[in-house]
Amino acid sequence: MPEEDRSSASIPQRPFARLETERWEGRQSGNLPEPLLADTLRERGCGLVPRFFSRGFFIVKKTTGRKLNHRKQGFRGALALALQFTLLTAAQAWAQGATPQPAQKTDVPIPAVLEVTDETGRQVKIPQAVRRIVSLAPSLTETIYALGAQDRLVGVTDYCDYPPEAQLKPKIGGPINPSLEQLVALKPDLVLVTKSLNRRETVEALERLGIATYATDPRTVEGMLASTARLAELIGAWEQGKTLVAGLRTRLAELKRLLATHPARRVLFVVWHEPLISIGRDTFLAAALRLAGAESVADTTQDWPRLALEEVVRLQPDYLVFASSHGDESERNFEALRGRPGWRNLEAVRQRRLVVISDAVNRPSPRLVAAIEELARQLHPEAFDAKPETRYEKNETGQPKKATAAKRWGLRLCGR
Repeated sequence: MPEEDRSSASIPQRPFARLETERWEGRQSGNLPEPLLADTLRERGCGLVPRFFSRGFFIVKKTTGRKLNHRKQGFRGALALALQFTLLTAAQAWAQGATPQPAQKTDVPIPAVLEVTDETGRQVKIPQAVRRIVSLAPSLTETIYALGAQDRLVGVTDYCDYPPEAQLKPKIGGPINPSLEQLVALKPDLVLVTKSLNRRETVEALERLGIATYATDPRTVEGMLASTARLAELIGAWEQGKTLVAGLRTRLAELKRLLATHPARRVLFVVWHEPLISIGRDTFLAAALRLAGAESVADTTQDWPRLALEEVVRLQPDYLVFASSHGDESERNFEALRGRPGWRNLEAVRQRRLVVISDAVNRPSPRLVAAIEELARQLHPEAFDAKPETRYEKNETGQPKKATAAKRWGLRLCGR
């Protein structure tokens, strides 16, 4: 084995700090242990050069007297050569010792978990490799599918119905009271929850069980986009998330351009008609209305305000907006409202200005952008090249009839 190989093999492979400590153990003042001297010199590239020159100088010094006089010229030449060789080798040794050596590569272990702050301010430790995900909200289930990570989705709630394939996933109960026993049996690396739907008690129970739980809290459309991007990073779907969010932003920018010169429509978004519940100005639904060229007549800080019908009559919205997965159901509800006292005093009811859009608008997921586009088309048909039919038209007898084009749009957006 070459000298270089023998010297590297003699040094144990261990961290530098520990090696230095072991080398210096037992050192006396002004003395270096022999193994340390040998190793240090080998590391400097000097080998046994100092001993060799010591020996050579001693021989030259011993050869004095008559023999030196007889061979004076020969020894002078040999001495000159030796001195030149000494200086040359010492210079090489110094240069090798002074040249910075490249740092030895060490395998830095990748941490098993990543500590992040979720959207509610909680510190959460999430595995670096997320292979098994449980979603406790329909919007989060839709987001995972939009990111193309549905193969890692091992559990959903009973209300996760979009896309249709999500209904085939193992169920763990409802978002409010999921079965923790069934959830634990799925062995998730990560559980996704949302502040607006899931209970804090559920999150705390999962924490006690040692299950990583990340909470989202999107309150605007922009918040939904940012939340989607963060989820993509957490589950290792960076490229898919980047492409998805960029595409959604492009569509919203185009919608803003189309509606730039059109005044906003004043609408009443009907969450529930008995009792009458609408939306507050700080909800993501109100933000969605603004992007669609509309504004809610319910100007309140409450997220889900209960309104008096008399107040709505006073405000006189231009349109009534319903969100439903079944357009026929909303139309039947509207027909029923027309015959009720108070409702028939609304100009929007008398003029049959009703807009029914997909219930995707109720879910802060990427599909929300499609619902915003549909709402804008129905409120501002003049801003688009393809002008949609209104929800109601009058036939030859003057009676209202349903417009099939708008209905087809609603069904298409619902994925049915």
